This record gives sequence, C-alpha cells and structure tokens, in this order.
Amino acid sequence: MKRVSFVILCVVALAVVVFSGETCMVEAVTCNPIELSPCLAAITMPSQPPSAACCSKLKEQQPCFCGYIKDPTLKQYMNNPNIPKVASSCGVAYPPKC
Repeated sequence: MKRVSFVILCVVALAVVVFSGETCMVEAVTCNPIELSPCLAAITMPSQPPSAACCSKLKEQQPCFCGYIKDPTLKQYMNNPNIPKVASSCGVAYPPKC
C-alpha cells in the first residue's frame, strides 16, 4: 500500500512540474524589421490607417523596437514621426527612449 501511495505521489509531483513549466515558457521573438512591411503604407501615407496585419506585426515586433532604433542602419527609418502614431493607432506602446 505504501508503495502505491509513493508511486501516485511521484506521478502527481511529475505532473505538477511538467505543467507548471509550460506556463513559464515564453515564446522568443525573432527580430526582423522586414516583418514590419505590412505597415509601410500606413507609415508613408499618414492618412491611411494601419491594417490588421500591420497591427499584428507591430505587437509581435514590439520587444525589438529599441534594437531597431539603436541599429545605425535602421535608425533613420525608426525615427520617422509616423511610426509612433501608427503604433499608437494599434494600441502598441512605442518607446520614447531606449
């Protein structure tokens, strides 16, 4: 009887460890500025609202914004005053400083 209880306890403990680990996993974002291409029309033509695809990509790439701003090659594009407006329209926070 004690052996069965011990096995059950081990199975429950294993299940707790496995399932609690799942909740802690965070999917990594691959920073790729090309992913923001659906936003090109909204950024270059301020009168055009951002598409759903644009907003989705902005939300996905948000953790990468500071990296893009600090990148000398991308900085000139990321400093476009329309980008924070487009991000705001999508409900995505654009970092004022990095």
